[in-house]
Amino acid sequence: MFKKMKTIVIVGGSKGIGYGVLVQQLENYKVINISRTAPDITHPNLIHFSVDVLRDALPEFESIDALVYCPGSINLKPILGLSLDDFREDFEINVMGAVKVIQHYLPALKKGKNPSIVLFSSVAAKLGMPFHSSIAASKAAVEGLVKSLGAELAPLIRINGIAPTITETSLSGSILRNDRMKENMIERHPLKNYLKPAEVARMAGYLISEDAASISGQIFAMDYGLVSFKL
Repeated sequence: MFKKMKTIVIVGGSKGIGYGVLVQQLENYKVINISRTAPDITHPNLIHFSVDVLRDALPEFESIDALVYCPGSINLKPILGLSLDDFREDFEINVMGAVKVIQHYLPALKKGKNPSIVLFSSVAAKLGMPFHSSIAASKAAVEGLVKSLGAELAPLIRINGIAPTITETSLSGSILRNDRMKENMIERHPLKNYLKPAEVARMAGYLISEDAASISGQIFAMDYGLVSFKL
């Protein structure tokens, strides 16, 4: 039997940032992971559902207290190298998947205790970078969704977004594939580092916690100074 504790649904918690959130919250929440593959961890507070959120029916829950939607994409090509289907696929993963999940779980969130939602944007939504047009367009839509739903769902449900710079996950493997590329990425950032999943997961954990009760409709840049500073 589960201890009496709050319930968090993580979509995409088997890898990357989502996995970081999952691991960090296992002692604080009953964690329900929804993703195509199972995480490489077992825990009495963890339940996994093998689901493709874009194509499959989502599992039903009576009430949940937090929802974190983690799926994303890194599709970096010049504009003439991107097809309309590339744009559609990035939008499906980043925006329509989030919309589907939020719509499905809104009734359960409304029954939760101080419920909240966390979505993920990208520094590319604010900082113009070559070859990022598809992902930037999708993530800008995520930021608009956070702002609009923050107003619509107040005061019952909070929703916030995190906009990370490059994070060391399997998704960014081609960008950080050797030591030279990692050093170049470090040098690009004014604070001379890039993100690890656990850092971003801690921000997500804060945003779903009672400590963030006054915060909704906000996008938090975690950028090691990339967007804010020019040195």
